[in-house]
Amino acid sequence: MRMIWALTALTLALGGAGCRKRAAPAPAPVVIVPSATDTQPSAQPAPVESKTKPVETKPAPTAPAPSPELVVPPAKKSSPRTTTPKPAPAPETPTTPAETTPKPAPPRISPRLSPTEQAEYERKTNAAITAAEKNMQATYGKQLNAAQNDLLEKTRGFLGQAREAARAGDWQRAFNLAEKARVLSVELVNSL
Repeated sequence: MRMIWALTALTLALGGAGCRKRAAPAPAPVVIVPSATDTQPSAQPAPVESKTKPVETKPAPTAPAPSPELVVPPAKKSSPRTTTPKPAPAPETPTTPAETTPKPAPPRISPRLSPTEQAEYERKTNAAITAAEKNMQATYGKQLNAAQNDLLEKTRGFLGQAREAARAGDWQRAFNLAEKARVLSVELVNSL
């Protein structure tokens, strides 16, 4: 019995010695589990006087009760209120020269064109670019509304992409982009 009181007092003392900024957590309940090896009857604890309603106690069973073993549940860990930031992991240094150079963009897959097909696409691309630029010149010096400005910007974008594709030798893609620019520029001129 003294052991129980000593452990309870120790638990209360340790629980109250924590940080004063937050309320101390309630002490963990003490669970008493009877042992099957002890055959001595347990003594009833002395009633504690309190200002509340008295607790009714039940009479001890007639069979001999085993002696209690003290089982204390593990204390619940509380998380700190402030967290310290974790340091950023150190950047790994490359060990091979291949890791230091950026990876090139994957190549575009385009069908192989015969020299005559390539010449035809090149001619059509240049014609579409020229037509789109001519139509865009018709808008210079004119007051354009929002929709017309949008068409003009899209036409310029497609022309830039068509020129890039032509420099890369992708004449089929260049023609498709130049044709889009030409169609948009015709729509722009018709809206004036």
